[in-house]
Amino acid sequence: MAGDFIITGGRPLSGTVRIPAAKNSVLPLLAATILCSGPVRLRNVPPLADVDTSLRLLRGAGGAACRQGGDVLVERAPTTCRLDAKAAAQMRASILFCAPLLARLGRAETVLPGGCRIGARPVDLHLSGLKALGAQCREEGERLILTAPSGLRGADITLRFPSVGATETLLLAAATAQGSTTLRGAAREPEIADLAAFLCRCGASIRGAGTSTIRVEGRRTLAGCTFAPMADRIVASTYACACAAAGGRVELTGCAPATYAPLLEILAQMGCSVECGPETAVISRFGALHGVGKVFTGVYPALATDAAPLLAAAMLTARSESSIEDVIFERRFACAEGFAAFGGRVETAGRTLHIAPARRLSAAEVRAPDLRGGAALVIAALVAEGTSRVRETGFIDRGYADFARKLGQLGAQITREMRPGA
Repeated sequence: MAGDFIITGGRPLSGTVRIPAAKNSVLPLLAATILCSGPVRLRNVPPLADVDTSLRLLRGAGGAACRQGGDVLVERAPTTCRLDAKAAAQMRASILFCAPLLARLGRAETVLPGGCRIGARPVDLHLSGLKALGAQCREEGERLILTAPSGLRGADITLRFPSVGATETLLLAAATAQGSTTLRGAAREPEIADLAAFLCRCGASIRGAGTSTIRVEGRRTLAGCTFAPMADRIVASTYACACAAAGGRVELTGCAPATYAPLLEILAQMGCSVECGPETAVISRFGALHGVGKVFTGVYPALATDAAPLLAAAMLTARSESSIEDVIFERRFACAEGFAAFGGRVETAGRTLHIAPARRLSAAEVRAPDLRGGAALVIAALVAEGTSRVRETGFIDRGYADFARKLGQLGAQITREMRPGA
């Protein structure tokens, strides 16, 4: 992993952050370009490690994809069905590239995807849905091979859990399948609606995205388009929690507060001032923080699982107790060990993190265990007295572009120290 963050805590944050395009929208959009017969341009895509991995997947399968300034341009869809094993293993979202390859070429080959170690993330919902659409699936060693000998055909599918990834996979498969598909029990996250909006811009027929029932009329071909992905509500949540923890006043622009409203509501209950407009949120914290008892994550529109560690970091110095239960991933709070190193009074019990009041946090050397847990440790370091070091920052690069520089522009004392060979 590349470099460490060196952070001297105790400085309040002040300034404005424009929120970039959402990683969790851009990755399925890049997978969707495989369905398109013409060029696709995605606007203002941040330089994230996961985006680079997605571009490697497209190029490795014969596609033509590159960055042009702040945009990503996909000029040609892949021509081969095999995804690069090394790139696919690095990222959970690589599974999303299988359905469009299957739809376009009749076959897709990959390895089981990797990503952050936050718990079981099975692909069985993806595969069972694809089977309902006519796919055949088999494993050969570590490889997963999908075929559709007679093409994909519409079906009536009910998901037993509203998985975001499975919903995206089945939208991508159904968009050009023969006939009609009804997907019940679908995820309702705004990134689902963003993917559907892109596909419809390219000529797909999709109704109900953003609700639990989505109906798709398959189209033989899709065109290309220029598209601006939605803003990243988890990045916005990160800077909101950083301001709550460190104190000060931060304005977040370009991201609808409605997409991360549960987190803002909890910050307000903790003692922050939160002012919202259609595309702007202003978070201020100049007094003490208070605990809020027990909160839960859940499927949208509940508190996002990705926001749980970030919120926990803001709760570390609150004057009363809080706890967060994550109902999605069993190892969401791998960052708890790092919190304890800073002096946080935390305890994990199953999927729940309990946080007791800590008078102060002290500098420590910690390791980012995963993407959001790593960002949460950076937030804790912003509060800790003294100079801290956060290692394994490559995890953080998967979801945050120029994280140190942007925090520095808000007044944080943070630098990145690159190790030899990074």
